[in-house]
Amino acid sequence: MKIVTDCAADMPAEELEKLDIVQAPLFIQFPEGEVNSADITADEFYNRLEAMRPAIPTTAMPSTGLFAELYRKIAGKSKDILSIHISSGLSGTINAARQGGEQAKPEANVSLWDTRTLSGGERFQVMAAAMAAKAGWAMHAVQERLASIREKTEVIYTLDTLEYLARGGRIGRVKALAGALLNLKPVIRVDADGKYSTVTTSRTLTKSMTAIVDHLYEKYGRAPVWVTVLHGRFAEKADALAQEIEQRLNIAKLEVMRISPVLGVHTGPGIVGAAVVPMELMGDLAQ
Repeated sequence: MKIVTDCAADMPAEELEKLDIVQAPLFIQFPEGEVNSADITADEFYNRLEAMRPAIPTTAMPSTGLFAELYRKIAGKSKDILSIHISSGLSGTINAARQGGEQAKPEANVSLWDTRTLSGGERFQVMAAAMAAKAGWAMHAVQERLASIREKTEVIYTLDTLEYLARGGRIGRVKALAGALLNLKPVIRVDADGKYSTVTTSRTLTKSMTAIVDHLYEKYGRAPVWVTVLHGRFAEKADALAQEIEQRLNIAKLEVMRISPVLGVHTGPGIVGAAVVPMELMGDLAQ
């Protein structure tokens, strides 16, 4: 079984290679041309993003044809493919993948999985699938584990500004905060249906970060967890959030990572948050 995902899973190139995962590209469209999100570093991206304010680039998902071509190529080595993607509530990527899978029949046998999340939450599911596939798990067993991880993973973050989310049209169910309210710092999570909702709103990032930790403690208590702290270009805030999480939660594994530029289009550089999963759902695979 071969695992396919997309750039929104925020997986480093070395991790993709180690776990033998194929990544479909997501594209960032600048005025001067389109780039594959995987081909631009986070800092290069944020430099370009800030240089073109108040305009923002747009994003584009892979085409149906690109997915079909990718699946046919993979099918030369592995006919069974599990394609795991960013929430259908936030992107049409999985629909393009589904149509591409239909086009790739009968050469490829493609199963689709909607993570109903993104970023570090999507990454946990992709990693679990890849490790389970390497261990020889059957497709139904892999999907059962992914369903458990999907149900029990939290992706939550705060933003220095809602400017990018608002201009990119990605606010969804987040309260329409305009004018002076844009100075507030919302705490946003990904709901069970794979769409954004607001947990709370604070006047400072420090308070919003504490609200994130409070929310995570309420959900996980002292159960051992794997935490990925994620940020755009907010390393100092990410380190502070990691320290606060370490003090409150029962940490089995903690890492600090950057979000993919393709997600940064909609958040700007001032994003910090966390993806959290119970370690019991990952530990037996990671050995």
